[in-house]
Amino acid sequence: QVQFVESGGGLVQAGGSLRLSCAASGSIIRINIMAWYRQAPGKQRALVARVSTGGTITYYADSVKGRFTISKDDAKNTLYLQMNSLSPEDTAVYYCNTDPYFPSWGQGTQVTVSS
Repeated sequence: QVQFVESGGGLVQAGGSLRLSCAASGSIIRINIMAWYRQAPGKQRALVARVSTGGTITYYADSVKGRFTISKDDAKNTLYLQMNSLSPEDTAVYYCNTDPYFPSWGQGTQVTVSS
């Protein structure tokens, strides 16, 4: 069964930065298109960023473009999301998964940005 473990969230002031990490079972991160999703209170889960299997092609939602950077380390089987210039609108639980996503999700990591 696929497992994802997200970490790195926390409470940060507006304008601050966080780096999220995601560990996954097996070779999931190496052989799949990987993505970060987020779910804000009262909203549906949404795609934030995506990275190709080779790690060179990325996609970002308009709301995070220029502020967030997705990357991965196949040797460490880890996916990252560097988040800069955070705003309160980025407050959400962040999840990693493949794109399209597997039906099983990790527990996510809470990111809270205070104004």
